[in-house]
Amino acid sequence: MRVTVETDGDGLARIRMCRGSGNAIDLAMARALLDAARECERTRARAVLLTGHGRSFCVGGDLKEFATLSGERGERLAAHLADVTDALHGALRILAGLDAPLVVAAQGAVAGAGLGLVAAADVSLAAADAGFTAAYTAIGYTPDAGVSWSLPRLVGPRRAVDLLLTNRRVTAAEALGMGLVSRVVEPERLHEEAVRTAGALARGATEAYGTTRRLVGRALTAGLDEHLDAEARLLAEAAVSAEGREGVAAFLGGRRPDFAGPGRARPDSG
Repeated sequence: MRVTVETDGDGLARIRMCRGSGNAIDLAMARALLDAARECERTRARAVLLTGHGRSFCVGGDLKEFATLSGERGERLAAHLADVTDALHGALRILAGLDAPLVVAAQGAVAGAGLGLVAAADVSLAAADAGFTAAYTAIGYTPDAGVSWSLPRLVGPRRAVDLLLTNRRVTAAEALGMGLVSRVVEPERLHEEAVRTAGALARGATEAYGTTRRLVGRALTAGLDEHLDAEARLLAEAAVSAEGREGVAAFLGGRRPDFAGPGRARPDSG
């Protein structure tokens, strides 16, 4: 089994890549990630935690698989890569469309599509021993997994092009400094911190998270007037929602809000 997904009682969905050998993404794994994303959508997960089992988070595509299909003219490889990216990108589209925040915890080697998975996260944790590299152009390939879209938004266009063309290895500390990851933790604490962070988000205001994610995602393309109008409209909607009413009542009552209580969305395990 290349990917596992489990959802707990708080609505935290844990997706784990467990293929071994750096969790390289072959077609079967890409499709397994798509199935996992669909499961998060079906169960209405309130937060998603993506991890990779073993020494490395994800080293990108499975080059050994690709090499067996290259042939003389490459038609089989081209068709195969289309299938791989169709599944992988489908998973990323679903995860991006959920209200549930995506938390990624990365250790060891992170390359190629693995970099795209980290960059797609709302909150990304890196072990202090993690190293990041684009790797695509080093083998004559071009980016996938949203890397050429997400990386410029996180680190800026000039730095993104530098990383994509030179394929230099970025340490966890450098990744934190340039905005590629949210925080760096010691390797032995990575899993604990990731579960704590994702668990807290799963108990939070899921609809408000989703709206906030979409606002931030549109901010780089929307004009200021349009964006201010959207903020005002969505804030008014949030204030009268079940989440908004519960949040204010809890604050005024000096208690913790129950955002998954009666009348609000709970994970569907059926």
